Amino acid sequence: MSPVEKINSSENPAHPHILSHATKVPGLIFLSGQTPVGSDGKLVAGGIQEHTAQCIANLGNVLKAAGSSWEQVVKVNVYLKNMDDFAAMNEVYEKLLPSPKPARTCISALKLPNDVDVEIEAIAAA
Repeated sequence: MSPVEKINSSENPAHPHILSHATKVPGLIFLSGQTPVGSDGKLVAGGIQEHTAQCIANLGNVLKAAGSSWEQVVKVNVYLKNMDDFAAMNEVYEKLLPSPKPARTCISALKLPNDVDVEIEAIAAA
């Protein structure tokens, strides 16, 4: 029996069959990048702050499905289409994530899936 468990949240839009919302191995959960798409599969209204909040909510859904929570997150990677959105994204991130904040990397990405402005992925302790 493989120690690798595929995790999918019924609260998030389905990923293509080649992806899982997360992969859980003993001690760790690797969460796939989440974009600002609601449960209906459509981009949520608003700008970078609403989009960041949706990404965080989507990751929260996956953490819950994996039996974890934001308090267990140890590393976050944020991908921004436009680094000029950093301050506005960071304001929402600061408000929504528990302290102490996980380690984080934030980079600018030329193009994100479906031309969204932000994608966020994470690693959590299991």
